[in-house]
Amino acid sequence: MNITTTARVTANAVTRTTKTDKKVVNFNVAVNDPYKVKATGEVKQNTQFIRCAYWITDKVAPYLTKGTVVELTGAIGTEAYTNKQGDPQAALTLNVRNIKFHSAKPAIAAPAEGVDVPADDDLPF
Repeated sequence: MNITTTARVTANAVTRTTKTDKKVVNFNVAVNDPYKVKATGEVKQNTQFIRCAYWITDKVAPYLTKGTVVELTGAIGTEAYTNKQGDPQAALTLNVRNIKFHSAKPAIAAPAEGVDVPADDDLPF
């Protein structure tokens, strides 16, 4: 099932290479869903964290920095795992097909070697 959501990147993206030399950009996002408590009128926030994988190009990684607001489209899924204490856990995952940046200008710490930093509006993806 495909979804589109706007979220904030929670940590700088990491590029990994598979055994078959395919590169994947992994990053996590937080999606905030505000709601109002009927009895008090207080606005509360429900936050969901999603593990994302972007397979199309690794050149996007330097732009996916902590705090960047992005609009993501892709296939949602779940992943089951066991934590360090041995308890079963689950995580939401998103196989990202499209990324649209909403931050004014993503902060780039230091791009990886061999990655060209384009002009402001000339993103390589």
